[in-house]
Amino acid sequence: MDLTNRVALVTGGGRGLGKAICLIFAEKGADVVITDVDPAMAEKTAAEVRKKGRKSVALKLDVSEPRDFDEAADATLKAFGRLDIWVNNAGIGSRAMLDEMTVEQWDRVVDVNLRGTFLGTRAAARIMKTRKSGRIINMSSRAGKGGSYGHINYASSKAGIIALTKSAARELGGFNITVNALLPGFIETDLTKNLTNEIKRPDQIVLGRPGRPEDVAYAAAFLASDEAEWITGICLEVTGGTGMFSG
Repeated sequence: MDLTNRVALVTGGGRGLGKAICLIFAEKGADVVITDVDPAMAEKTAAEVRKKGRKSVALKLDVSEPRDFDEAADATLKAFGRLDIWVNNAGIGSRAMLDEMTVEQWDRVVDVNLRGTFLGTRAAARIMKTRKSGRIINMSSRAGKGGSYGHINYASSKAGIIALTKSAARELGGFNITVNALLPGFIETDLTKNLTNEIKRPDQIVLGRPGRPEDVAYAAAFLASDEAEWITGICLEVTGGTGMFSG
């Protein structure tokens, strides 16, 4: 998986899965544009990318704001003159049971996760279509296929990302642009490490451990590589075999 001299943009790259993707991309040779709603966190990741010998730019991007995507796309082209890979990683969750969930909770999660992925995919397509080449990778979730107890807004947004990915793959295939989705299972991050085993359900993971951010990052690097040039419209589950016991 050689990404030498490719330029990648990753949303939500300041921490967690997004940070891991940025660093693995850099290890594989890519220059990385790191966007995050927290510019300080984006800059910290950018500094780590530079330590690996690759170029990096940190940008503030709120994925619920269409203008931020246009500005990020323009800044990427100004800095590097090209864009090869776009990863829509940024996302949030909000826990509430269906009958207690507010419209505001629903709208916020759908705006960030689904609308944000639409805006990012659209921005990437506008650049990549002119070059007739590109890789778009969207972060969905296993919850997008199986639902999630107490997170109906999150699961619904991630299911929408699956449909968005497949539709975009159909539209952009003629321009040599692939569009794929990653569906992580339970991943250990700073935000999830204190959750109870009841939520983690380690007994349901065939490989016997929660996932690491790097597990997802390596899958993203594969989908971004030349080795995956004939793969589009897929939902690649990175779950350690979660849920296989139920079958």
